[in-house]
Amino acid sequence: MIKEKQSWIDSLMVYKDIRMVRILLLGAISGFPWVLIASSLSLWLKEEGLSRSTIGWAGLIFGVYAFNYLWAPIIDRIQIPLLTKKLGHRRGWIVLMQIVILLSLLVWSFINPTQNLALLITVGLIIAIASATQDITVDALRIEQINENEGKSMAAGAAMAVVGWWTGYKLGGVIALFTAEYFENMGIADYWQATFLVLGVVIILMNIGLMFVHEPIETDRQAKQRETDKIIEGKLGSSNIITNFIAYITGTIGGPIISFFKKNGFAIAIGILGFVFLFKIGEAFLGRMSIVFYKEIGFSKGQIAIYSKGLGWITTVVFTLLGGIMAMRAGTIRTMFFAGGLMALTNLLFAILAWTGKSELLFAIAVIADDITAAFATVAFVAFISLLVDRTYTATQYALLASIGTAGRTTLASSSGALVDWLNGDWGTFFVLTTLMVIPSLICLWFIRNKIKIGEK
Repeated sequence: MIKEKQSWIDSLMVYKDIRMVRILLLGAISGFPWVLIASSLSLWLKEEGLSRSTIGWAGLIFGVYAFNYLWAPIIDRIQIPLLTKKLGHRRGWIVLMQIVILLSLLVWSFINPTQNLALLITVGLIIAIASATQDITVDALRIEQINENEGKSMAAGAAMAVVGWWTGYKLGGVIALFTAEYFENMGIADYWQATFLVLGVVIILMNIGLMFVHEPIETDRQAKQRETDKIIEGKLGSSNIITNFIAYITGTIGGPIISFFKKNGFAIAIGILGFVFLFKIGEAFLGRMSIVFYKEIGFSKGQIAIYSKGLGWITTVVFTLLGGIMAMRAGTIRTMFFAGGLMALTNLLFAILAWTGKSELLFAIAVIADDITAAFATVAFVAFISLLVDRTYTATQYALLASIGTAGRTTLASSSGALVDWLNGDWGTFFVLTTLMVIPSLICLWFIRNKIKIGEK
């Protein structure tokens, strides 16, 4: 949030900063893996004849995003041989994870889902772990592009990160869906396997782009963490391998958590964590099953690509930038209330589509409305937790907050397919339920709205 008044033009000019382009690319690198383990994997399993429940439960691999904060301190400290020296600490970790994802795609290109489902899901889990690990570094590098006293730039950076994420996810989805449909029409039996090879080329191109993202000069973060270790060792009364290990674990994992609760107070901190956990559950339930719903109602891969991915990307980009300006002018709290209300209303459009049957016009309206809502919600959410982090624990504390948000979306939303099956395929009722899921988070936010300690520069 900002204190001084400024025009919309002045707010828009913040996006001209070259750092915003770098943040855009980082966002795309972060969003692209979701094309692989969300859209592509779900549709691949659907077209292989697997059940909705199986597709939904396969989404449990996203659960690793909910726990990546556990190894965030390791990412902060361990250097990758050769890569760290050549590319820098942050970029070295990103490139390593990109290599893991690339090799996983090569394995996927040889798998038959019906014969090797366990192997396919295992490789998907490896992709999810690599992606979640990569996100730790991407988020830290993104936040460190902006100085602590640049509140407006942080809000703009959050918007660009969201635009980048959706660019990687939406345009990556367009490439994946059109490529798969093209190979299918050519008569290639294993068209999804061939598609993953094409997506591997996209990963290589992203790594080339990463070389243009400058890594900030090393801060005193590691020195401060070592100081914390020494203080803990002193309290333990001795210095040996065991006490050093205890000090390391306590200082790097416990330190960020203690810092968060100390800053906000126990009650407000719990309220913040509750809101973060609940905010996007309804959206996640809808998102997890959306592509299955589109397919069942009769839309082709090409139509899904145009409306849900291509058109959705344009909408997301425009309204994320507007959402960033709104967050700068009205504040993140108000923006989240606004977005939460829209989330509840737009989910009802999908219920109407389910009840009325296939309609390209209604499909386009529902997708556009959903993307507008997601844009506002996500940029406010990212700006919110970015402003909450302590720079001494940038990677770990942001990963902790983001992981809690992801936990609600992934663990609970994995039952989305089972819920549709339990409703006997009643998609309309399913979407109504996703609408109701938004309400608890807004109630939680209402009670803590005036007590949150968040930067307003």
